[in-house]
Amino acid sequence: MNPDPTANSPAELSPLDEARFGVRSARARAVSAQNLPAVLEFCAAHQVEFLVARCPTADIAAAQAMESAGFLLMDTLLYLRFNLKKQPIPQNESNVLIRPVRPDEVDQVGALARSAFTDFYGHYHADPRLDPRLSTEVYVSWAQRCCTEPAAASLVLVAESEGKLLGFRALRVNSPTQGEFILAGVSPEHQRRGIYRAFIVEGLRWCRQQGLEEVLNSTHVANVAVQRACLRVGFEPAYSWYTFHKWFR
Repeated sequence: MNPDPTANSPAELSPLDEARFGVRSARARAVSAQNLPAVLEFCAAHQVEFLVARCPTADIAAAQAMESAGFLLMDTLLYLRFNLKKQPIPQNESNVLIRPVRPDEVDQVGALARSAFTDFYGHYHADPRLDPRLSTEVYVSWAQRCCTEPAAASLVLVAESEGKLLGFRALRVNSPTQGEFILAGVSPEHQRRGIYRAFIVEGLRWCRQQGLEEVLNSTHVANVAVQRACLRVGFEPAYSWYTFHKWFR
């Protein structure tokens, strides 16, 4: 039997994207100029129509190789890092209650995600070939899975005021030493009330309680408001990634 030449490919099929958009989809999480041919070979072998591919912004050779192969840049993610061993966690200055989500609030979290991510400028919304309504639903389903699937998130916090949920914040433990803020949304009418900052502070406290040493938070490079909130709490810029899309048909 001949071995599968794509068995060790840096790409993998993406059933979630395929279910969302109805096209054969794949992801490549760390593309380089060297492994790009293997990524393209994988896509050809698996009849991929839609590929999401990322590379470090410092790797200009990878970005240029993807551009030469017909990839289009969709977004840039900036990662910030908080050192729990050195940085003090500031006080939560918000009067909004921050607490873990309850099982009966999954639909409410989904509705919050829908309101927060409509017309979002992430890589799905940036692609004119993707239905913007379906792009928004990506974040809705992701938020709901964070509430119900331990593999998706280790903790989901919600902000509550007068019996109403105003936002949510999902966290994931990546390793025994590292946590990550992976998804958050605050309803548009309740933004600029310090809720996002409160999520950061309470999330950092939880991570310290778990014995973690550092926490990551990523945001779109154009999302200056989130960057400012993170910097004021004590995060520092760490690294950044480009997100490219390629359509094969």
